[in-house]
Amino acid sequence: MLDNVLNFLQSTGVYRLFADNPLWWQTAVMFLISAVLVYLAVVRGFEPLLLLPIAIGMFLTNMPGAELFHPELFLMAGEIDYGAVLHEGGLIDLLYLGVKLGIYPCLIFIGIGAMTDFSPLIANPKTLLIGAGAQFGVFVAFSAALISGVFTPQEAAAIGIIGGADGPTAILVTKVLAPHLLGAIAIAAYSYMALIPMIQPPFMRLLTTKKERAIRMTTLRRVSTVEKVCFPLIVTFVVWLIVPDAVTLIGCLMFGNLLNVCGVTDRLSKTAQNELINIVTIFLGISVGATATAANFLKLETLLIIGCGLAAFIVSTCGGLLTAKIMNVLSGGKINPLIGSAGVSAVPMAARVSQKVGRETDPNNYLLMHAMGPNVAGVIGSAIAAGVFLSWAF
Repeated sequence: MLDNVLNFLQSTGVYRLFADNPLWWQTAVMFLISAVLVYLAVVRGFEPLLLLPIAIGMFLTNMPGAELFHPELFLMAGEIDYGAVLHEGGLIDLLYLGVKLGIYPCLIFIGIGAMTDFSPLIANPKTLLIGAGAQFGVFVAFSAALISGVFTPQEAAAIGIIGGADGPTAILVTKVLAPHLLGAIAIAAYSYMALIPMIQPPFMRLLTTKKERAIRMTTLRRVSTVEKVCFPLIVTFVVWLIVPDAVTLIGCLMFGNLLNVCGVTDRLSKTAQNELINIVTIFLGISVGATATAANFLKLETLLIIGCGLAAFIVSTCGGLLTAKIMNVLSGGKINPLIGSAGVSAVPMAARVSQKVGRETDPNNYLLMHAMGPNVAGVIGSAIAAGVFLSWAF
């Protein structure tokens, strides 16, 4: 009887946290971090659809004895032993296969494509250049991380992609090149996306004049159905010609958009926009959060990743603004540089920030639809940047 009581006590979470875990304080720190993420998601409303599942995944994976996720089955060199995952893995191990195999990011891109209106980009294709200019931070952060000597080229590429402000793209690149950094990079990417309304405006005001912020852009032309249907097909084909490794993401994005604009697949489009993306978002968030174990997360490298990610995001914002300023000069003052900050691919939040800052100068200035052009271009640009990294033979 005494042995049974003793065995029960030794199986409790309290025992495993303190008596059986000499680094119990690290677990406590991870619990605190997950609590902060829950606060940001629930109370502050920062990217709650993904930040909350990530926080819960982090919370669950750091519970000693719960055995929901086993990093050693995935975060190591070599092929995955799927038999071991199925027979020895926990619930999150099974869900994480969708991340490891690159399934979740692609399915999310189908949903994003179905929810995104490409008309502003089709009506004003010059904004593709702004989306390209906003990817400058990706390569600056990659170079900085590489020069630091702390990270390998693969890790530096995964860190750099944070500058694209595209969570699924960052996850796809990281799971291929640096899976052990997935938790830190995903949390950094989605945190900065959530903080766009706080991070971008100071740099938008710094790099533009009051006169530039007051520029009113002409109304965009009406885009025909034929153009909307042809655009995703043409973009996919052109991207394949240039960066075949980017077709995985671009193809899914354009397929989702085609479901929406073709006019004959309304049921599939609504499913992609709602049920599909919602279910996958839950699985993706919990799986990614589960990689943030104390052993992998509480390192100096994590702080460097967060710092490099912030720098990448700021440089990308400035790159888009400066590109838009140059285009404004070349167009004879017809482009409001504020839409340049929307060149990062956080759709549609970045476009809304452009609209908000513009209306601070002129309450009757409507930049939202104009900003959606570079915003959508940023999604395409970040996917192409990811394809470039994935194509490099490190």
